[in-house]
This record gives sequence, C-alpha cells and structure tokens, in this order.
Amino acid sequence: MSPANSQQQTPLLEALRDRTNHPHAPFYAPGHKGGQGISQPLIDLFGAAVFRSDLPELPELDNLFNPESAIAEAQDLAAAAFGAQSTRFLANGSTCGIIAAILATCGPGDKIILPRNIHSSAISGLILSGAIPIFVNPEYNPDWDIANSITPEATASALEQHPDAKAVMIVYPTYHGVCGDLRAIAQITHQYNIPLLVDEAHGAHFNFHPNLPEPALAAGADLTVQSIHKTLGAMTQASMLHVKGDRIDIQKLNKALQLVQSTSPSYLLLASLDAARQQIALHGKELMAQTLQLAEKARSRISLIPGLSVLEPLNTPGFAALDRTRLTVKVSDLGITGFAADEILHSELGVTAELPMPQHLTFIISLGNTESDIDNLVKAFTILEVTSDTIVNKPLMGGQDAHPTRNLMCCGTGILPVLENRAISQLEGRSQKEDEILSFSRFSPPPLSPREAFFFPAETVPADKAVDRLCAELICPYPPGIPVLMPGEIITPAAVDYLQQILAAGGKITGCSDPDLQTLKVVRQ
Repeated sequence: MSPANSQQQTPLLEALRDRTNHPHAPFYAPGHKGGQGISQPLIDLFGAAVFRSDLPELPELDNLFNPESAIAEAQDLAAAAFGAQSTRFLANGSTCGIIAAILATCGPGDKIILPRNIHSSAISGLILSGAIPIFVNPEYNPDWDIANSITPEATASALEQHPDAKAVMIVYPTYHGVCGDLRAIAQITHQYNIPLLVDEAHGAHFNFHPNLPEPALAAGADLTVQSIHKTLGAMTQASMLHVKGDRIDIQKLNKALQLVQSTSPSYLLLASLDAARQQIALHGKELMAQTLQLAEKARSRISLIPGLSVLEPLNTPGFAALDRTRLTVKVSDLGITGFAADEILHSELGVTAELPMPQHLTFIISLGNTESDIDNLVKAFTILEVTSDTIVNKPLMGGQDAHPTRNLMCCGTGILPVLENRAISQLEGRSQKEDEILSFSRFSPPPLSPREAFFFPAETVPADKAVDRLCAELICPYPPGIPVLMPGEIITPAAVDYLQQILAAGGKITGCSDPDLQTLKVVRQ
C-alpha cells in the first residue's frame, strides 16, 4: 500500500473499536466495567457508548511504553504525516513532552539555553533534571504589548558564552501565532552539535498547508512537541512528540517519557490522536484552506470596525512569520481593556476568546470553526465598538467575575509577563528595568539551579523581607501564565510590587504558599 493510501488506516482506533464490541466478562480495571458502574449524571452528559471504549492496556490494544502492534503502527503513520522519523503519543498533554525533552538531553548541572518566557512545564523539567537555565530575552513589541521570538543573534551570543550547553529550546509559534527565524536558530544550534528542542504546542497544523509557517521539523528542529488537541481534531490532553535526526538519544527519551506519563493512559485520548492524524493527513490541505479562508474573513471584516486593529506580520526582530489562523484583536483604542472586552463577549454576546490580555484578545480559528462562528465574532465586535463608551472598565486584571485563569496555562504561550513589559516600554532603558523585575542577568545562570532551590531547606518570611533573597517557589500570575519568580532566582522589589499589584487588581497567582502574598518562601540562609 502506498504511503498516501496507508494514511487511510487507523490501526489504534480500529483495535479499540474491535475490543469495545467484543463480548466478554471484564475482571480488570477500570472499575466501571464498560460503563455499567458509571453514575447516571455522567451518562446523561456523555452518553453510555463512550464508556464502553474506556479500556486499559489489553493485549489487543498494545502498550504505550513498549508498542509492538496497534500503537506502534499508529505512531509510525503519525511520523510519516508530520514529517518525523519517529513519533510518540502523549496522553499527559504537551507538558509531559516538554519535561521529557529536557530530561532526555540534560542532566544535573548541564546547561540549556531557552527563552525567559518559556512555559512553566519547562521549569518543571529543569527541576526534575537538575539542568541549569541560560535565559535569553525574547524580543518585545510595545505597540502590541506582546513578546516575539528570541532572535538568531541572541541565540548565537548565548552559545558563544556557553559553548558547553547541551540543548537549545524555543517556543514556536507563540500564543499569538508569532514565529521566529527557526531555520537560522537551528543552523546556529547545530554548529555546536547539540539538539534544538521546540515547544510547538500551537503549531500542529503547520505541515498541512503552504500558506502556514514552516513546520519546526522542516526548519531543522531535532525534537518538537505538538498539542494535537489545540488546533487539530484530537481530544483535550492528547499530544505528540516528534523526533528527526540523530541528535536525540531515543532510549533516554523513552525512559524519560515513562517517568512523566501515566502507566494507565487513556485509550480514548490515544485513539483520538490516531483519528486526528488520519483526518489531517487525508484532508489537511482542504481543511486548512477552509480555516485560512475563515480567518481572512474575520481579519478583513474586523479591521473595518472603527477602533479595532488586527495583528498582521511585522518587520520586527523575532517576528519572521505569523500563523494567520491565530487572530489577535487590539481593543485598547476603544478605551477598554481586553479583560473588560472578554467579559462582555463571553457573558453577554456568546463569543469566547482563547486569551484575553490588557490591550487585546486572541482567538484560535481552527478546522472546527464555521462561517456562523465568524459572523457571530464580527457581530459581537460590532456591538462592542458601538457600546464601548458606556462600558465601565473592570480593574486591569479583571474583577471577581472575569476569566483571568481561562486557558492560560497551556504549553507554548510565548508570552512575556506583558504587564511588566507594558510598564517597561514606557521607561527609558527597558532592558535594565526588565532585569529589575525578572532578576536575571543576560546569558548568566541563576545563583542556584531550579532543582537545588526546590529541594533546599526553605523558610517563610514577610514579603518585604524576601527582597534580595533566593526564591524557593514557582510563582506564576494569571494572566499571562508565565513564571515571574522561580526557585533559585533573586527576588527583586519590582517583582514583589508587580505580584502584589496583580492581586490588588483581582488577578490570580499560583505556586505561592501564601495566596495573599503577605509572605514568601525563600531559600534558608
């Protein structure tokens, strides 16, 4: 069978279907036994049929950590479809893939170069591996209040100062769909014979239409992690990890994945990956063409509404391409924040954004959207523009009824703590002010590695007494879902002030033992 025809197959889905329809007496987990023990409210919501397929690793269904039949065949088909040499299915989301990528390439004391706006899962990977982060600042666009990618020049400078680094990791694309010059970064990285790891959580669709940005693997990435559920047709939490080339130790990668994946993976999620792969492999160009067409309709129509503007490709550092299925609309010129706009759109107009931010909102347009969705989106923005003068803005971070935590802890956000940067952009000497808040020196390792600080004895002190001490917590505000403080970093006055402003404005902060931020945990002196 030709490669194109083989993509019609769904070996894992078919194996699950066959086993679901095989009559037998089950004396194995899960306890609900094909739905017989499921509570009625769940059946009312989901229907009874789905629980019949909620099966464990039966012989016919293969084993995720030692695949030999259905899973192995499904992963091989996925590798062919996405341009990889080998693919691993992930049932714990892209988070486990990011962690495993770091574990497979870095050990205790090894250096890894990565952007400071990396997702918190990468910080977890640093803690588990004991690797030392060498942070690189991504480029910042003050007009739009967003972070772009890190640049090839910055990557080269970091590697020149740290030629013993074991890997480079970048975010591609960002949450806003911004793509850096990945091909150039790959070439620079490979000059040191180390792998380029890519958090491509939001770019799973790139391989299936020429008008989308270049896929990470095609641009030279050695390993990439994709959230198939974010932009394609898999179930939430279903992701893939792809490898290409010989710079990744496959055996170490497999062992790392066993550490961070459940020993009881959901076959509903795994089968959805198989089905999503078949769908996009067979019909990807058509589906992406329709998606791009819907996105262009939304762009052109919203751009005509007074007071609104849409993010387009910009000739600025760190912005080499834009995923045009990602729609970012600036509303600040209407005199309202993105959070206030989000509340109105979501609660009153029946339109829900993926990501509200102070100046704008970001929407994911995917193969699941319809013409009606676009019409509703445009109509909602039209109403918003007409009524904006009467809107009383909520506090900057949203009020008690806002949605500041919705969808923000996703891999590959690619967002700097942009509220910090908004203040920074209004000051001269931005990089100096930014360092005051984020407390890291350019291309220098932190005083303690995240792992050392995580396991070091800690003590709780008043927040004002924590300044200039080493943080022992991973403190992450929502939005934007990027750590402001992580274990091993110096706590600066600007960081404490910024976090307290978030709380005062109604924002959310996770990771701190004191939710009121009156105290902080620091490394014991």
